[in-house]
Amino acid sequence: MVSNVAPVLAELEAEDFHLLSGIEQGMRFSEWVDREELPEYSRLTAEDVDYRLDRCEDRELIERKTIQYEGFRLTFEGYDALALHTFAERDTIEEVGSSLGVGKESDVYEVRSYKPLALKYHREGYTNFREVMREREYTADRDHVSWLYTARKAAEREYAVLEALYPGVRVPRPVDHNRHAIVMERMDGVELSQTKLESQQVRPVLDLILQEVQNAYEAGYVHADMSEYNVFVAEDGVTVFDWPQAVETEHENARELLGRDVENVLGYFQRKYPNAVEDVDKTAVATAIADGHFESIDAI
Repeated sequence: MVSNVAPVLAELEAEDFHLLSGIEQGMRFSEWVDREELPEYSRLTAEDVDYRLDRCEDRELIERKTIQYEGFRLTFEGYDALALHTFAERDTIEEVGSSLGVGKESDVYEVRSYKPLALKYHREGYTNFREVMREREYTADRDHVSWLYTARKAAEREYAVLEALYPGVRVPRPVDHNRHAIVMERMDGVELSQTKLESQQVRPVLDLILQEVQNAYEAGYVHADMSEYNVFVAEDGVTVFDWPQAVETEHENARELLGRDVENVLGYFQRKYPNAVEDVDKTAVATAIADGHFESIDAI
């Protein structure tokens, strides 16, 4: 588990960030950055590099290896520190609060500025690097790909999709983006997987979710990873989140991915609420969504 780096940020000096940025630069070319190259990358003297390496390693912002040569790389905490420092300089974030959720591909924290927001750090590639390399298209054109790159590209991808969809689709409002991190509006409600709906609520909520799937399709995107874990349910409706795997509707597999999203959503409701959701023709629902004709399950 990656720890919250916010308490460490106040202890860091400008030169520490120069060193971290230098290691980040070097990791574009190699997983471990040779110590001898750090003065050039960081624009610090060799003596200052030595001092900053010790400070950053003590705070677990970097890792060291000594086999073949002495090299360094950022930890995710170090990468988090760089992104958080940038958000602070932009006045996007004033303070970081408690954790809102931890997943295998992201960590989310409550943050504050002019209002409560959410800070999402992408973690793609950190623990499942080979899987991400195989499945994510944004890694296909790179000879050397680090987990920094895959996480950054995932964040860039998600932020671009949120900007394209909001406000026409019920997604979190995007606020800012840097490196592998996104600041967005904090969502109200409860995750669908943790929601217990009354029998009379089941079909209306299901219809709302599928209508948002249709709205996204009309806006040019398929979520491509829909499940009960990326929908929030609140009194005023539903919000669909986690969009880094989204594909454009022009993608050759868009209809197939749309069908899978619909199957995932319907399958969840049929398992949890079998008496309220009868057998539904998933293909017919997906076709209605793709054609822009979906209104409700009852109309299928």
